[in-house]
Order: sequence, then C-alpha cells, then structure tokens
Amino acid sequence: MADPSTYRPAPGTIPDAPGVYRFRDERHRVIYVGKAKSLRNRLNSYFADLCGLHPRTRQMVTTAASVEWTMVRTEVEALQLEYNWIKEFDPRFNVRYRDDKSYPVLAVTLNEEYPRLHLYRGPRRRGVRYFGPYPHAWAIRETLDLLTRVFPARVCSGGVFKRHSQIGRPCLLGYIDKCSAPCVGRVTAQEYRAIVESFCDFLSGRTDKMIRQLEREMEAAAAELEFERAARLRDHLGALRRAMEKQAVVLGDGTDADVIAFACDELEVAVQVFHVRGGRVRGQRGWVIEKLAQVDLVGQFLTQFYGEQAALAGSADDAIQPVPREVLLAELPEDPDTLTEWLCGLRGTRVQLRVPQRGDKRALLDTVARNAADALTQHKLRRAGDLTARAAALQEIQEHLGLDTAPLRIECIDVSHVQGNDVVASLVVFEDGLPRKSDYRRFAIRDAAGEGRSDDVASIAEVVRRRFARYLRENEPTGSPGQDPDSGRPRKFAYPPNLLVLDGGPAQVAAAARVLFELGVSDVAIAGLAKRLEEIWLPGEADPVILPRTSEGLYLLQRVRDEAHRFAISYHRQKRSARMTSSALDNVVGLGQARRTALLKHFGSLRRIRQASVQELTEVPGVGPSTARAVLAALGSTGDPAPEESAEESAEEHADESNEAAL
Repeated sequence: MADPSTYRPAPGTIPDAPGVYRFRDERHRVIYVGKAKSLRNRLNSYFADLCGLHPRTRQMVTTAASVEWTMVRTEVEALQLEYNWIKEFDPRFNVRYRDDKSYPVLAVTLNEEYPRLHLYRGPRRRGVRYFGPYPHAWAIRETLDLLTRVFPARVCSGGVFKRHSQIGRPCLLGYIDKCSAPCVGRVTAQEYRAIVESFCDFLSGRTDKMIRQLEREMEAAAAELEFERAARLRDHLGALRRAMEKQAVVLGDGTDADVIAFACDELEVAVQVFHVRGGRVRGQRGWVIEKLAQVDLVGQFLTQFYGEQAALAGSADDAIQPVPREVLLAELPEDPDTLTEWLCGLRGTRVQLRVPQRGDKRALLDTVARNAADALTQHKLRRAGDLTARAAALQEIQEHLGLDTAPLRIECIDVSHVQGNDVVASLVVFEDGLPRKSDYRRFAIRDAAGEGRSDDVASIAEVVRRRFARYLRENEPTGSPGQDPDSGRPRKFAYPPNLLVLDGGPAQVAAAARVLFELGVSDVAIAGLAKRLEEIWLPGEADPVILPRTSEGLYLLQRVRDEAHRFAISYHRQKRSARMTSSALDNVVGLGQARRTALLKHFGSLRRIRQASVQELTEVPGVGPSTARAVLAALGSTGDPAPEESAEESAEEHADESNEAAL
C-alpha cells in the first residue's frame, strides 16, 4: 500500500484553474481520471486524512504512485477531455456511464391554469398529479389517444399552446374534437378544469358512475331524436370501456378473490397481491420481506395479512369484508383446512383456498407471479445500484474477513459439469460492487476432461493456477508491464483481485491457497462461500465466518457467487450443445473443427449432410472427395441421391433442423 504523501505535489505547484487530472500506479497505468473547476482544491482533497475518504477513493490514492494534470480553458473542455480519456484508458477506479431512465408516468399539471396531459420521466413535482408507472411509453400514448376522445384536454407543450393563442387558431387536435381548444377560448378555465378533473377521476377508478351518466345522457339524446349527439356519446362509451379493458383485468364471472403469488431467493421473498372485486382488479399490493428457514411461508403470510385486515375492518364505521370469497394461490399452505376454517370465521361465510389449474384465473395468477418476480428483481437492482449500500457491503466484508482494505475488486470462480463431462469453469469480476462483464473469463478444464472424471477441488486449483500465472506473465518487468504493446490499454489479467471468492467450502479454499503460495502471490485474500448454510470459509480456519442474514456484505457475496454460477452454466450448455450437434463427425479422419463447422453451416443439419451426395459435399471449401466419402461413411450413408420424401418425412426433417438450429 503506497503512502499518498510520497507523491503529493509540492505546495503552490498545482494551478488554480480548470483541468483534468490522472492518477497512475507504480507501473504507470492510468487508474483514475477526473476533472475539476479548480485543480488545486480538488487534488488537495485527495491528500487529506485517509480515514475521512470513501473506501473506493482511499484505495485509489493508496494504489496510485503519481498524479499529473492538464489545464484547459473552460469546464466544458474539461468535461470533454475527461470523457475522452476515460474511453481511452478505461481506468479501473472510474465509475462507468450508465443509463438510469425511470419508468414513464402519465402527468397532469394541475398547477397550471390550463392543465396539460403528457408522458413524463423523472423526479416528482408539486402540483402535478401522476398516474402509473406504465411499463412502456406507448401504453401512455395509447391511453391518451382513447381518453382524449371523451375528455378533450390538451396534450401540447407550453410553446405550442402559446403560439396558437397568439395566432387565434387551434391545432389539428382542436379541429378533430380531441382537444377543447382552451388556447382560443372555446371553453372557459372553469369548464376546462372540470374536463381535466373528470379525466383524473376516471383514472383513479371512479368509472361506474361516469359510465352510468353517459348511458343516461345517450338514452335521453336518443329519446329527443338527437341522434348525432347520441352517436357521439355511444362512441365515448366505447372509448371508455376500451380504456378500462386496457387498465384492468376483467373476469367474466364477477370473481371476488385475492390472487397471491411469491418469488424468493436465498434471503428474501417478494409477495404480490391483486385484489379482484366484481371481476376487475381493483388494487395491487406488494412487499419484499426477509426469508426465514423452516417456516410455512404461505400460511404465515395469510395469517398475518388477513389478521391485520380483520383488525382494520373491525375499527371501521361501515361493514368491510376483510376476506374475499376466494384466495387463489400458486401452492396451498401446509395446513389448508385449519387456515380455511379460520378465514371463514373472519369473513362470517364460506371462504375457499385453492390453486387454479386452467382458464382466466390461472392466467391471472401467472400474471401476479410475474409481477412478484419482477418486484424481487427490481428490489435487488435497487440494492445493487445504491452507492451507500455497496459501500456498506464492502466495509462489512472487510471487517468480517479481516482484510486490510475494502475489496473493491472481487473475482469469483465456479465449476460446472454433468457427471464429469464437459467440465468448465467461470471467472466473474465485480468492481465497487457492480459486475464488470468485459473482464469475465471462462475456462475449459483440461485435467478433469482428460481423466473423464469430476473433481471440483482439482478444477478450482487449475483455474486459479491459470488465472494467476497469466497475471504474473503480464506483469513481468519487461517492456510496459500490464499494458498491451499495440494498443497501450491494460491487459485483461493485469489487475489482481482484492478478494478471490470460490463456490465451495474448506477443500476448495485450501486448494486455491496452495496454488497462490506456489506462485508466490501473497496479496490476494481468499474466501469460500458454501451454498447450504451461506457460511464463509477462510484458509487455515477451522470454523467458518457467519454473516447476519440481513447483511449487505452477505448479499453482495451471494450476488457474485450466483453470477459466476450463471456464467458457468451458460458456457457448459454451449459446450454440451456443440458436442451433441457435431459428435457424429468427430471421428472422421481428416475433418477438423473448421471443416465440421463449415459443413453444418452449409447444409444446416446432420440429416441434410447424410442425404447429400459426394459431389454436393465437395462444394464445401476444404472438403475433397475422400473426405466426403469418409463423412458419409461415418453417417451411415451411401451418397446416393435420396428418394422423394413424403410430407411426413419433410415435416420431421424441418423439426430436426429447428432443434439443431436451436442447439
């Protein structure tokens, strides 16, 4: 660990001007690029007390060995130069640019004299009413297109509204009656606000009263022989009903039920509840809670949820049913009869707990399950994207594992195979608690594949040896250590991790520690995360480290482990699919991998190759007559032209081709 005071610039030498600065490590690699309005003030802040710095900043200044700067004229030039240097040098301590757009909402600007309806993203503002969020922007535009036929409120921007007010002529929407044209005074401010308030009432769920009112007006217009007005009201009713269908699921039998689904991982559970009343989804609620082992999750939730509902209903002035007639679940609790009896007592009438198997109710349950899975994913992403939570996680890992610094670069290794076949391993990299996918690596295990057996400990040792042997080669003191001589960019294995995580227990940790000792690598900490009890094993320790189940550090380590497992599984499936696709051609003498690939690409499937003639096979580059005959012999074909096939055989062939293409 370097002392920042050894390379701190002399007092008075840093200019008080805008510019861009670069920190370099002992091998002269750029590890951080930043900009500042005042280079003097910004750089001096890096050489303050280390205890007051953010863990990432602290590790950066202790890793660096020098700092340099470039002055520019303006802050805009500094921003552009900083961006260019980040792209050029890819510094390890810089946070990457990321798109963080939020879900779109439908906004109604009630704080204006003539409120506007529009699609909006971003922070909420006072005096504006929001509906949503919607999953897609087109869903908002479609809703507006339907509802402005009934509620002709403006959707134009302030500039457009002002321009048409000045010229005294409405826009196209005003001419086709999809806007009441307040810009030219067709309606007063009070009349226009009543239109907007009716729009808000409709989106708030007060639809039945509005539908009945329009029906009465339509019938009255027809009775008075005002057929054109009655036709317009009929069209309005149709538009409202279509909008209602798009915003709520409708069950034709007037279902009165709660639809409940769960999605869980090792630590947390997401619960989603859709309240269906009168066949329509009237509300939605969701929670993310801590998962407890050896607990009837469904029964515990139903007891707590409906017990609280009953308590709330008992304190209300009007009679509110705390429990619906049906509770639809993906799986029943451990003791459904007892729980059903208790719910019947709360409701006062019969209650049914059941798992729908087919039809609209099953489709609605699947929708709720997808919402629960999405809620859990969004919750995990919010935790992963929270800088404070990531900093706390790294600090917890440092404290519990006894590390010198926070592990800002974590690498994890996982092995995947099926009964010793197609043994592969993955290496994933997390920097500052976020995945750095450009540094992911995958390994085909040589020893296990050659011996035809599965040995996770030996596979872990092989991957650790290959990864850190490469690291030592790339940092040999010749030329520019750690840099590609052609591009000047850092090599992929040039940086060692602060913490190496293994998917396994004491045996895997001991094997990795032996390999690092043999290679002479002493500045990398090792930890193994065992799946069964989520315990952390350290080299030479008889007992594991147990982190609290709500720990941000444990959550981060699990996320790293799960990502390594996902990456290893995907590579294993790829290798297995390739072996299954081309296994019939593996033993053909003189046919290598390139020509096997060319044959499959040219013909599309083994079935087509089997039906081809020698002459047709020789049309593939690199395949001669002798090789073609060897291929046909290996596939059990004579090379004679295939007889005319029936419709059934043609269908089977297309199915085979589709399966092989999928592989």
